[in-house]
Amino acid sequence: MSLSSPTSACSSSRCYSTGLSLPIGFRSNSNPINVGLVCYPTRRHNSAARKFVVACSSSSSSSDPLLVKAAKGQAVSRPPAWMMRQAGRYMAAYKKLAQKHPSFRERSENTDLIVEISLQPWQAFRPDGVIIFSDILTPLPAFGVPFDIEEVKGPVIQSPIRTEEDLKGLHPIDLEKLQFVGDSLKILRQEVGEHAAVLGFVGAPWTIATYIVEGGTTRTYTVIKSMCHTAPNVLRALLSHLTKAITEYVVYQVEHGAHCIQIFDSWGGQLTPEMWERWSKPYIEEIIHAVKRRCPDTPIVFYINGNGGLLERMKGTGADVIGLDWTVDMADGRRRLGSDVSVQGNVDPAFLFSPLPALTEEIQRVVKSAGPKGHILNLGHGVLVGTPEEAVAHFFETARSLDYKTFFQNHVPAEKAESELVA
Repeated sequence: MSLSSPTSACSSSRCYSTGLSLPIGFRSNSNPINVGLVCYPTRRHNSAARKFVVACSSSSSSSDPLLVKAAKGQAVSRPPAWMMRQAGRYMAAYKKLAQKHPSFRERSENTDLIVEISLQPWQAFRPDGVIIFSDILTPLPAFGVPFDIEEVKGPVIQSPIRTEEDLKGLHPIDLEKLQFVGDSLKILRQEVGEHAAVLGFVGAPWTIATYIVEGGTTRTYTVIKSMCHTAPNVLRALLSHLTKAITEYVVYQVEHGAHCIQIFDSWGGQLTPEMWERWSKPYIEEIIHAVKRRCPDTPIVFYINGNGGLLERMKGTGADVIGLDWTVDMADGRRRLGSDVSVQGNVDPAFLFSPLPALTEEIQRVVKSAGPKGHILNLGHGVLVGTPEEAVAHFFETARSLDYKTFFQNHVPAEKAESELVA
C-alpha cells in the first residue's frame, strides 16, 4: 500500500511527508511516516516497523478504520468501541509490568513500554480504537515546564507560572524531546494495521494551565480562577503559548500515525459556562481550526468531564465528535447537538461492576439512544481501578454483536420515537 507522491499527511489526501511543516521556532528531527519508505523506531520494534507503509486516502476512503468512519458521520455496520483509560491499572498485565517499572514517567516516556502497554487491551479485547499510553502533561518539559509525579500527590510542578516573570521560562515546543511519542505511534500503526484506529490525544489549554498555575492537582482551582481577575494578561499569555504548543503537538501525532485525536478539557467543567466561553473555548477553537487547516482529514474528538451544561458550546468549537460523560442522557445529548456532529460515550464506568446482563442492557440503551450513525461507543469517563477484565471483554463483545440493520429493526431510536409521538 504505497504511493509515490510524497505529500503531507496533513492534507486532504492523507499522504505522509518526510518532515513536519512547522513555523519558525518549532523543531523536530523525528521523521514522520513516509509514503513508500520505511520507518525507524528504536529498540526491539525496528524489524516490524520497517514493514510499515501508509497509503494515501481521501476523506471518503473505504480503507478508514470503523471508528474513523463513525467519527466522520459515515455509514457503518455497528458502533465502534473503545474505552478511555482502557490501558492501565485494572489490567493484570499492566500491574505486572508496573512492578518491574514503578515510575509512571518511565512507563509513559519509553517507546518499548508505551507500545507494550498500549497494545495490552488490543491483544486482550480487540477494541476498535487503540489509544497511545501517555499523559496530558507529557509535552510540558518540551516547552519549558518540568514536572514530577509523586506517588501520593500525583503531578507536581515545582515552579508554577503566575507572573509575567514566570512566563519567561517558556519556549516554543521542541518536538525532538517527544520523539518517543512519534516512534510509538508509528509502531502502533504497524501493529494494528487498519483493523483499529490509532488514537492520539492532548489536554486543552485551560486544563493544562490548571496544573501549571496551581502547581499540580487541585480540588478548588482557586489560584487559577482568581488569576482570571487579578492577572488576566498573564493567564491569557500562558493559554496562548499552550495553544500554539498543543497545536504543533497534535499535528506531530497525526504526522506520526494517529488516525484521530481526542482533546481532553478535563477541568473545563469546573468553570461556569460564561467563564468557559471566555477562558477555554477560544483556545480550543484555535487549535481545532489550525489542525483542520493542516490536517483536514483527521477527526477530532472533544471531551469535557461534567459537560452537561456545555454541550451546545462544545459543538461550536468545530470538533467532529463530542464526547458525553455519563451524567448526560444520550438521547437528550443527541437532541441538543443535532445530527451534524458525531457523539462518543457514554456508559457509566460503574456499570462494569454490575452483572453482565445489566451491562448488556445499558450498552443497548446507549446505542439505541445514539442512533445508527455517528456514534462511537465508549464510557462516560475512564475505566475505574478494580474494574473486572471480564466486564471489559463483555463490553467489547457486546459492541461487536450489535448489527445496526437488525438492532434497529427491533429498537426504534429515541429521537425518531419522540418525533412520531409528536406527529
